[in-house]
Amino acid sequence: MIAINPFTEQLIAWQKVAGRHDLPWQRTRDPYRIWLSEIMLQQTQVSTVIPYYARFLDSFPDVRALASAPVEAVIEHWAGLGYYARARNLHRCAQQLAAAHGGKFPDSVEVLAALPGIGRSTAAAIAAFAFGRRAAILDGNVKRVLCRQFGVDGFPGSTAIDRRLWALAESLLPDGDIEVYTQGLMDLGATLCTRSRPRCADCPVAAGCVARREGRQAELPTARPRAKVPERSATFVLFSDGQRLLFERRPPAGLWGGLLVPPEGEPAAVAARLGLQLRETRNLPALKHAFTHFRLTLEPVLCRVSPQSGVAESGFEWVAIARAADAGVPTPIRKLIRQVASAGG
Repeated sequence: MIAINPFTEQLIAWQKVAGRHDLPWQRTRDPYRIWLSEIMLQQTQVSTVIPYYARFLDSFPDVRALASAPVEAVIEHWAGLGYYARARNLHRCAQQLAAAHGGKFPDSVEVLAALPGIGRSTAAAIAAFAFGRRAAILDGNVKRVLCRQFGVDGFPGSTAIDRRLWALAESLLPDGDIEVYTQGLMDLGATLCTRSRPRCADCPVAAGCVARREGRQAELPTARPRAKVPERSATFVLFSDGQRLLFERRPPAGLWGGLLVPPEGEPAAVAARLGLQLRETRNLPALKHAFTHFRLTLEPVLCRVSPQSGVAESGFEWVAIARAADAGVPTPIRKLIRQVASAGG
């Protein structure tokens, strides 16, 4: 038998004593709960996920409940978590599991990885925690840990470095304690080997860490080559009749897919198109919001309209101002709603 790597051995020992053991999705072999937590935790912090996770399970306790729910309801439960393609893929995945797998999760990493929104690393995490499968994970936190520990230079998103990191991750797998090791990797990246100000003095594998030895914690992993981030702007028209705001449901795909947003465009033209009678128009302060690939400046206009004036197109709905911020709206739109509420509707 090949001797266990010191990194792996030290990480397992540390996780058993000092790792996280009381997260809501731990101490379960239920692949549904594990899958849900893994998808929610993609690019989102644990503290943010916990309340969403609890509310989601209350409404969709299993695969079949999620699969049979309208996608709009799923997206509304996701509102505020961002990266909404995750919610749409979650729904598609549940429907595929219900239709092709009898509502049960396959225990094969390869089959799991082919399901909507899962991929190789998440499939490995599900397989390890739910079925005890020996499989390597490689999310953003793990890439950071491995790049620093073993001195891997080069942008991790490039094909060559990604391939190298996967080979390294596979070589470090233990023969046993796969769940402990996998959780240890997650815990190390989330709590000690953080992007900024890593807590090297508390790290269980600091002695063998190349980045620590060479003082390169800030350099590794190598940053993505900088490209200019495109700037965009859009006018959002918040039509209010004093009690309600008018929203449009976005198409399922694309930016804010499936969420409710105010109509876009020049206020008078939009009002005419929808048969709304304008009484007062006021510009609200602009709001900037950064997406992964561009920055958006939202230019909101509050338009008071006559009550009972009609909306001539489908896909629009009035929502009471008092509950609009809790409807299925994106985070920046929620901020605009609060501006309207503070302005007295």
